[in-house]
Amino acid sequence: MDARGTSTQIMDEEKSSMQADQRPVDPSFAELGTIEVPGDSGPKTSWQKFANWMETRASVEARGIERVPECSRQRKVSMKDFFQIGIVWFSANCTANNMTVGVLGPIEFHLGLKDAMLICAFGNIFGAMCTAYIGTFGPMSGNRTLVNARYTMGWYPSRLAALFNVVVQIGWGLVDCLVAGLILSAVNGGGMSVIIGVIVAALGTWLIITFGIKWFHIYERYAWLPQICVLFIMVGTAGPLFDTSSASLGEGSVLAGHRLTYFFLSASGALGWSACACDFFVYFPPKTSRWQIFLWTTVGLGLGKMFPELIGIGLGSGLSKNPTWKAAFADSAGALYVEGLAPLNQFGKFCAVLLALGIVANNVAGIYAAALSFQLLDPRFARVPRVFWCTVSTVIFTVTAIAGRAHLLQIFINFLSLIGYWTIIWITMTLQEEFIFRRKRNGYDWSAWNTRELLPIGLAAITTFVIGWVGAIMCMDQDYYTGPIAALIGDGADIGLPVAASWTAIIYPGLRCLELKYIGR
Repeated sequence: MDARGTSTQIMDEEKSSMQADQRPVDPSFAELGTIEVPGDSGPKTSWQKFANWMETRASVEARGIERVPECSRQRKVSMKDFFQIGIVWFSANCTANNMTVGVLGPIEFHLGLKDAMLICAFGNIFGAMCTAYIGTFGPMSGNRTLVNARYTMGWYPSRLAALFNVVVQIGWGLVDCLVAGLILSAVNGGGMSVIIGVIVAALGTWLIITFGIKWFHIYERYAWLPQICVLFIMVGTAGPLFDTSSASLGEGSVLAGHRLTYFFLSASGALGWSACACDFFVYFPPKTSRWQIFLWTTVGLGLGKMFPELIGIGLGSGLSKNPTWKAAFADSAGALYVEGLAPLNQFGKFCAVLLALGIVANNVAGIYAAALSFQLLDPRFARVPRVFWCTVSTVIFTVTAIAGRAHLLQIFINFLSLIGYWTIIWITMTLQEEFIFRRKRNGYDWSAWNTRELLPIGLAAITTFVIGWVGAIMCMDQDYYTGPIAALIGDGADIGLPVAASWTAIIYPGLRCLELKYIGR
């Protein structure tokens, strides 16, 4: 296709999208800092007709990965918009499942309470800042997160990122529903099976994500309130279990290895959100301040994850003296949260139920993003409405959570560490693409999101991605594998994340220069 034909195609696409977005806006949704935009631009498949019918009849979001044009987002940005950004991130992360990350500090890495709390806090801040940077592209581009990945990784290689995100978000769905199921079963004294608890949490997730971004924002606006109340109650009731005098075990390189591993483990949780950081805010005005988005995302995400994780560290510090606790973690994980509220008797059980159901707030955001990533795997998948992929994702994580219900600890440790490897490689390349290469080439043409001929080939990105992964593998320390470099630090330290980032930072600029010189895009 020649340049003139490509330009005409883009203009026609934008014109069609603009015409489709002329329906009246729901005022109540505008107040949330977002504007609902129908997803009926382009050819009408039977799937899309069904999605549009659902939108008209039940306010189900029809738009999938299609770009939201500027004309649909022209309004004044208010402080309420920025508060909504912060509250969505806080609400989605101030949940009981994140207490498990905190528990791992004393239990798995033998860190003292103060040591673990400091490392956890700074790890979360680092991860939140990385995600916040990616989130700044949302209002600016009007594209979903991994649609924007096409501008760095290219048309085909970006599908690899989408595949990773599907796996990550469904993995989080597994963990979320499993923790919720364990808590509900423990509250019931084992009378309710973990399987039933998992299904209850899964159905709650599916119901909200089916309706889409409007109801997602409404739900997240208020979901944090009962969670924060119960967590504050737990601080008071579980305080006697905290071992404030606990000290980190080991010394020298062994202790350093444990600290490094826990830092990057804590960071990986927040980093995992980077692949969907734009998805929730693409309806915001295009001139929304990037610095404000960065600030409010960092604060909301960082504090949201930090609060329950610090409580988990406190509980873990007291329980770390029990030699049989780690082996029984999968069976007693639910009891751990209930025990923290035990002094309140029946009211404590009620609070534990609120904690379990509140985990849905974390799961909703991830599975919403997973459905969009499914659409990016293949153009044919994009023709299937988001609602279908929400259902597929829910079925997958529900079945795997039920199958893995006896192995929570190992699932969580191995899964969480793997998240950070690929995201830090992609984030590093995105930083360099924007500040080294795009500044010299007049920035980004966001309207070209779906035009393969105007996007990078992606040879530099995919080559760097593979090399970065080699570095991560050589430096990972997991139950199933310890890399040769990781084994040199004490009894093993997982430094795959910083090594992957540094190798990427060194290799990508040179390869990208060659790609631009000989290919031109």
